Amino acid sequence: MAGSPADVFLGIDVGKTSHHACGLTTDGTKIYDKALAQDESALRSLFTELKDTYGRVLVIVDQPNTIGALPVAVARDCNVDVAYLPGLAMRKAADLYGGKSKTDRKDAFIIADTARCMPHTLRAVDHNDEMLSALKVLAGFDEDLAKDTTRARNRARGLLTQIHPPLEQVIGPKLAHPLILQLLAHYRGPSGLKKAGPARVAKWLAARSKQDVSDLVDQIFTALDAQTVTVPGTKAAETVLPALAHHIQSLLEQRAAIAAEVEEMVADHPLAEVLMSMPGVGIKTAAKILLTVGDGSDFPDAAHLAAYAGIAPVSRISGSSIRGEHPARSGNKTLKNALFYSAFASLRSHRPSRQYYERKRAEGKRHNAAVMCLARRRCNVIFAMLKNREYFREIPPRHEQIAA
Repeated sequence: MAGSPADVFLGIDVGKTSHHACGLTTDGTKIYDKALAQDESALRSLFTELKDTYGRVLVIVDQPNTIGALPVAVARDCNVDVAYLPGLAMRKAADLYGGKSKTDRKDAFIIADTARCMPHTLRAVDHNDEMLSALKVLAGFDEDLAKDTTRARNRARGLLTQIHPPLEQVIGPKLAHPLILQLLAHYRGPSGLKKAGPARVAKWLAARSKQDVSDLVDQIFTALDAQTVTVPGTKAAETVLPALAHHIQSLLEQRAAIAAEVEEMVADHPLAEVLMSMPGVGIKTAAKILLTVGDGSDFPDAAHLAAYAGIAPVSRISGSSIRGEHPARSGNKTLKNALFYSAFASLRSHRPSRQYYERKRAEGKRHNAAVMCLARRRCNVIFAMLKNREYFREIPPRHEQIAA
């Protein structure tokens, strides 16, 4: 992307109902600076006119998905190149321009001028891959469901803490478990559990669980016995708690259904099998990698991929007071977590990974730092696998290669 030549850089600050577009030639001459309707015919007309008049056009958007999806799709249909300026790069570039005002016109100009002067800041927009587009929609919905689930659980734990703290300490941390949610929905709260008694609750739980529930029942009624007073608002809370339990259960079921659909879609992707051939990479990790980097063609080498993920150490040198390398605080969090946890998972099943980790620990690194070093090393392999579409294969240690 950084090396793509263009005769016109068209920066688009996308919006819900309309955009603002700014077109610059290679010498910085402004040839277009107008509002642009969120409409296929208006977009197509502009892209075609610029292409016919000036030559090669590069359209740069600040949001390639959601409200920016239509400009991207129309540009591609017009055989116009498309690029994406990430939000962090956009904010850093904005600091180079005078004034504190923030307008759509100014943002569109900054997008176009940054693409013209600093093409290395651009990212390629995912290729027109229907499966990856569908995965992004599902992943976005799953993120919304995850946030809703967290809010509902926190609300339920807050109510339990308000009316019966000891009971919350027992069942609050388990509110993601279907059995606990069913228990709360059925008995409504501390009053219902006390009224039913240990024997009935144990019988009810045993009918719905294959595991021994005696310890759970003991913990629940020990907690109930620890509080003899009834806090004001208990009755109202016990009206709300069953509804929250049903809501949490519904959200978890929706997330499970989406996860199953994502796994089914990822399993059909040709690169998913390549990624999953690497120790520690399962279908969920493969899905996250594909969602964030696609086939990896946007990155010239593994170092750029590692920097994008935020797993490459950052050098900090200032005179004689600050020296050394430190963990990066930036990067794509989704990709960073996927690479970190897959590296951690490989420690149990992949001996070379375990040996590398232990070597880093012997050098004095803490657990997380050692796993991050392993993730960085594995990033080189993942990049090569994506680039060459090759399955994972063991590379013998250097001394074995020399002996051979």
